[in-house]
Amino acid sequence: MSLVRNVGTIGGLTALSRIFGFARDILLARVLGAGLAADAFQLAFVLPNTFRRLFAEGAFSVAFVPMYTRTLAAAEADGGGEDAANRFASDVLSVFVWVLLGFSALAMIAMPAIVWLLAGEYQSVPGKFELAVALSRTTFPYLGLVSLVAMLSGVLNAHSKFAPGAFVPVLLNLVLITGIVTGYFLGKASGSDQIVAWCVAIAVSASGVAQLAYMGWATRKAGVRLKISAPRFTRDVRKLCLLILPATFGAGVYQISQFVDTFFATSLAQGSLTLLKYADRLNQMPLGIVGIALGTAILPMLARHIQGKDEAGAQRLQANAVEIACLLTIPAAVALAVCAPAFVTAFFVGGKMTQANGDTMAAIVVALVCGLPSYVLVKVFQPAFFSREDTRTPVWIATVTLLINIGVNIAVVPRFGIVGLAGATAFTSSLNVATLYAVLQLRGWFHFTLKLASRIARQILASAVMGAALWALVPRLASHYAGHVIEKVWSLGALVGVGLVVFFVAAYLFGALDKDLLAQLRRRRPAAKADPVDLSE
Repeated sequence: MSLVRNVGTIGGLTALSRIFGFARDILLARVLGAGLAADAFQLAFVLPNTFRRLFAEGAFSVAFVPMYTRTLAAAEADGGGEDAANRFASDVLSVFVWVLLGFSALAMIAMPAIVWLLAGEYQSVPGKFELAVALSRTTFPYLGLVSLVAMLSGVLNAHSKFAPGAFVPVLLNLVLITGIVTGYFLGKASGSDQIVAWCVAIAVSASGVAQLAYMGWATRKAGVRLKISAPRFTRDVRKLCLLILPATFGAGVYQISQFVDTFFATSLAQGSLTLLKYADRLNQMPLGIVGIALGTAILPMLARHIQGKDEAGAQRLQANAVEIACLLTIPAAVALAVCAPAFVTAFFVGGKMTQANGDTMAAIVVALVCGLPSYVLVKVFQPAFFSREDTRTPVWIATVTLLINIGVNIAVVPRFGIVGLAGATAFTSSLNVATLYAVLQLRGWFHFTLKLASRIARQILASAVMGAALWALVPRLASHYAGHVIEKVWSLGALVGVGLVVFFVAAYLFGALDKDLLAQLRRRRPAAKADPVDLSE
């Protein structure tokens, strides 16, 4: 199965999840606004989600998937079936369950201290700190549940079954939407925002149960039989643990920076954290669809190339991934930056979300999307290290980048507030990607070719033409973004339509589109022995 087809499968299901997630945030913004209860819930949602991305989808996945893939490939080569790979996965699961239970219990006990570290300023608002602690304890069991989901997803990914893992976030958003609607009706009579926050917090943990049940069913359907037994620290489990420790930091610089951003955001005016998270939802649309799809698909495929000593194949695979990433994120970043006021007004402003909140949110979006290509490219470059079991190099790069991020935040947040914080995130993420690439090139593991660089330069030029067209159109439709539903639909539809047409016409004229790559994107069933697109010239 080709990289493009895998990315299409994962990206399509992730897009469905992002649509539901977008609807979830629109509902929550209008019901809660950007006040005390909204900030408390956002912090409670940040904690398990960030730990999930850091440990489960970050460090654990990048360490576990290559090891499981190699074990599976070796078993298939020896004609021994999948028993050895499943024994390894079962051993990991048996240890992983107890680690998650212990960590979750300790975190819930220490939750007042954790919330104080991240949001000590909440104590200055009566009841806000206490609500944040209570909601955080309610949502935190989600971490353990979804971490098991991430492991089962990694097992299925190694079997080239990417759809179940890409679909489970849809369940999260469906359950959360149910929680928001339930909270709205329960709190409508009393007018209490806290009732809504409690209902959504309970729904977070409930969604973890739903996701784990679904992934357990999908795993069994795929013929993979895993068993939980007494924990055994076998040689392979110990090796995995040694890989996870540095990978926790190296693979999670973006997630660790989320904690840093949360700390600074909670020190600003009430509602700042909420506005930052809603703005990041717009940023996460292309990031989640493209970044998660590429990162998930490339790791096991790259591991196979490295295992087979096929460095040329690894170069082609990464080059394909870089071109796909840039083709999809550069125009998305330009469009989001130009159209941010229109999107925010149309989707988020209303109910308890004021226009002043919307103006601030739009400015945050502009700052965040400046780093959008970098947020995705890090998903392409880091697997080049992890597939070779080099988790130390990203650690050092992440350490330096994170320290720079903290320094930049200290310098810009007091002057530029929440918008400065978003800009600092974009800057340091770009610095992280640039450093990763420099090391890859020095080691001969990946390099930009003239053909690839030329293609990306043409994509930038086409995106600039599209941006200019949108810049001229956005103010002409300004009176319609806050109108009734039909006005919103046709005005935003006009922006999207014009943007797409102008970009693809410009890209065609400038030669920014690789016809062979587009043929793979359109192809439903790639030929059995089709050669990969060669960008290594």
